[in-house]
Amino acid sequence: MTYKSNQLDREKVFRDPVHNYVYVKYQVILDLINTSEFQRLRRIHQLGTTPLIFHGAEHSRFSHSLGVYEIARRITEAFQKNYPSKYRGDGLWNNDEELVTLCAALLHDIGHGPYSHTFEHIFHTDHEAITRQIITSPETEINQVLRGIGDDFPEKVASVINKTYPNKQVVEIISSQLDADRMDYLLRDAYNTGVKYGTFDIARILECMRPYSDGICFEMNGMHAVEDYIVSRFQMYQQVYFHPVSRSMEVILNRLLSRAKEIFTDNQVTNAQTPYLLLPFFAKKFNLDDYLQLDDGVLNTYFIHWKRYPDDILSDLATHFIDRKPLKSVRFTDESKKLIPELQELIERAGFNPKYYTATDDSFDLPYDAYTPAKKQIQLIQKDETLVQLSTVSPIVSAIADRSEGDNRFFFPKDMLGKKPSIDLFQPEYDEFSSHIKNDTLI
Repeated sequence: MTYKSNQLDREKVFRDPVHNYVYVKYQVILDLINTSEFQRLRRIHQLGTTPLIFHGAEHSRFSHSLGVYEIARRITEAFQKNYPSKYRGDGLWNNDEELVTLCAALLHDIGHGPYSHTFEHIFHTDHEAITRQIITSPETEINQVLRGIGDDFPEKVASVINKTYPNKQVVEIISSQLDADRMDYLLRDAYNTGVKYGTFDIARILECMRPYSDGICFEMNGMHAVEDYIVSRFQMYQQVYFHPVSRSMEVILNRLLSRAKEIFTDNQVTNAQTPYLLLPFFAKKFNLDDYLQLDDGVLNTYFIHWKRYPDDILSDLATHFIDRKPLKSVRFTDESKKLIPELQELIERAGFNPKYYTATDDSFDLPYDAYTPAKKQIQLIQKDETLVQLSTVSPIVSAIADRSEGDNRFFFPKDMLGKKPSIDLFQPEYDEFSSHIKNDTLI
């Protein structure tokens, strides 16, 4: 079925610091941007706690979503210009897929909640499942806009995000090892964090990208641009996404929400500090409307109130988060891991509850990865039209592919290192604790 949308009388443009302009020619895209669900993304940071480390990283899921849409628009425009389908099954681009591609690109992150991954872990939500629910629920403005194109159009858009859409080219434009989503967040995150190594030649990549019968591939003469993208991605993971202080603030946020959940679940006493919008999540009885009420600002407002809450742990953790007081961390190995219970006991003797003031964190399983061919290979197309997997012809990518980079860290109160409490200058816990730390490593 061919889906059509009215074209605007005059193309709408949004100024963008990464792509210069975002171009909108279809009414349905403009209508989706103007829905309450999409506008909510303005109030959710793209990088969670990272703005507490890289102060420029205040960009939102809204700006990222517009950026993904713009890259997808450029891809479909180039495909239609250079690789238009001539007959059914020729493996080239069928421009009837343009509208579903653009809508899926725009809406791919619509289900993210506040402080995305920490919130998901505490409350067992799934932003991808909620994205599909927002798109397909008759209760949302987004669904109503999409149904204006066709009754089954919301399900089509949701299936692209769910990776079950039958046209693999459409799916891989949105979700693959080198897709519109990853290209935008790397460029946008690099721009806003102020780092240079996250940049790559997107113009060249888009120029050498082409459709084939089983998805998306890249011309062999564009291999070096693709290599540059992979290396940039690898460096961003190590220097930005795996940053230990950002992970520390995630730990504090996790412990803060966990403590709040314990305090306010089934609590019959309500006051000005009661997090009414979180109560459905504490009780595990939330619906889509409850979810859409939340954003980063809602949680931050509760955290500010909790700084004065009578529970010492909740108020202290809220202060740590709002006033940016990260936990200290050190690397540990499988060998030194056995020391952690002993250190937690020292921390407890020093007056800190280890349940809330210690954590172990593994950056290997953070929600970003470098390059893993087993997930979905980046294919290069040769002059004879045969395909070859990128890491088999690129020594640079081969060195990175499937490489396990990251570290294990133990988080604990900063006061444990060299700062004795004034009430007792002779407590041995601090000296004993410090004796196990050397050069940011647990020994």
